[in-house]
Amino acid sequence: MVRINWTFQAKDNLKAIAEYISKDSRRYAKLQVIRLKNRTRILKTQIRSGKIVPEINKENIRELIEGSYRIIYKIVKDNQIDILTIHHSARDLKRRKIK
Repeated sequence: MVRINWTFQAKDNLKAIAEYISKDSRRYAKLQVIRLKNRTRILKTQIRSGKIVPEINKENIRELIEGSYRIIYKIVKDNQIDILTIHHSARDLKRRKIK
């Protein structure tokens, strides 16, 4: 089984997403966060299920898509994944520093 580690950046992203959406609907904000978290569950059994992030082009940095969001993760080991960031697809990823 793979261990999924949420980085501080990814946790902050989730919080910011929830705060932004909750201005219109607290219920929808909560649902969106649940959807994003649930989307990562596939990584417990299929670590390479996401595609390689084109802007970074490294085999071990991949992304899952959930709605308008890109869940960017790094395969650290065969049994560990770090969720690096949750990024809205309308924004330019090149401005972010992802390692």
